[in-house]
Amino acid sequence: MKRTIRDLKNIKDKRVLLRCDFNIPLDKYGDILDDTRIFESLPTIKYLNDQDCKLILCSHLGRPKGYDKYLSLFPVAVYLMKRFPNKVKFCPKVSGKDVTTAVKNLKSGEILLLENLRFDPREEQNDDSFVKELCSIADVYVDDAFGVSHRKHASNYGVALKLPNAIGFLVEKELDVFEKALKNPKRPFVAIFGGAKVKDKLTLINNVLGKADTILIGGGMAYTFLLAKGVNIGKSIVDLDLVDDARDILQKAKEKGTKILLPIDHVTLVGDKVKKAFLMDQDMVGLDIGKDTIKEFKKEIKTAGQILWNGPLGKYEDPRFRKGTYKIAQAVAKSKAYSIVGGGDSVGAINTLGFAKKIDHLSTGGGASMKLMEGKVLPAIEVIDTL
Repeated sequence: MKRTIRDLKNIKDKRVLLRCDFNIPLDKYGDILDDTRIFESLPTIKYLNDQDCKLILCSHLGRPKGYDKYLSLFPVAVYLMKRFPNKVKFCPKVSGKDVTTAVKNLKSGEILLLENLRFDPREEQNDDSFVKELCSIADVYVDDAFGVSHRKHASNYGVALKLPNAIGFLVEKELDVFEKALKNPKRPFVAIFGGAKVKDKLTLINNVLGKADTILIGGGMAYTFLLAKGVNIGKSIVDLDLVDDARDILQKAKEKGTKILLPIDHVTLVGDKVKKAFLMDQDMVGLDIGKDTIKEFKKEIKTAGQILWNGPLGKYEDPRFRKGTYKIAQAVAKSKAYSIVGGGDSVGAINTLGFAKKIDHLSTGGGASMKLMEGKVLPAIEVIDTL
């Protein structure tokens, strides 16, 4: 069991460096479009602030190449200022004398947010000099950035190796949800996998075989599995190098007692025309699941005790090919099953379609949740001390 912030003793007046995940979408004016990740971090921030420590927050935002005013964390600082009145300060730097001075002037019970970590290229390099700078401004380190826990960066992996550490409430919840879902699932356990690339999901599907009662596969990745069964997929996306792997998975599923359902009809694009089809012609590109597939998938979802969903079931960003993902999201939202949605595209689809509040657990980590579902270790969590 990893040490949590509840296990930290005597942190009053201590400098606590809290790694958050404030990688949120902003519009061109700097307004926050989706505050989910900030909101989910508030319980940890409040708990630590209530301990009367000197709280230093750090996070990345986007993929900047050096300083980028459009990726500044200042809008996040404003957001936090509204929720912790007269307590939050913002430092427009991520390293150097300005940071040292800002931390030195920080009083117990105050909160300091540093600028975007990735403005300094040493962050993603896990550079030892940057690790030492971050360690020099803190006495204790807390990791609550689940979204980057699969990365070995200076602010999570590097710092955790050198300072007394713990995980925050958000990371604790994410780990607990996925552990229970895979080790002690509620039955029937239905897993839904989609997305464009089958190579991104092979390990994930293999890890769920034998654990899930039923696996529903849609999206672009479904066409590699359909081809493995000898189905004509027209010009649909396919990974020819992985057809044998897909065939092996279908065979293993039979051996382990997991039922796999693939699309039986499709919404396709032929030139610039949208057409529905059961049997695809050579000039068709499948971009969404059809109504009969939706009907079959919904039957499984309706009887589920637990649902794990990763990946949209069509090209949902295009309104012409959104229906499959929308109808399945709607079915999951209405289901009485315990529902978990992980993966950036899946969570994005749920938010876009307006079903977020009806899902039991929306993971804040795309790649991190994928690694957990694959049964792999998260480096930034692995280095946190155990009790």
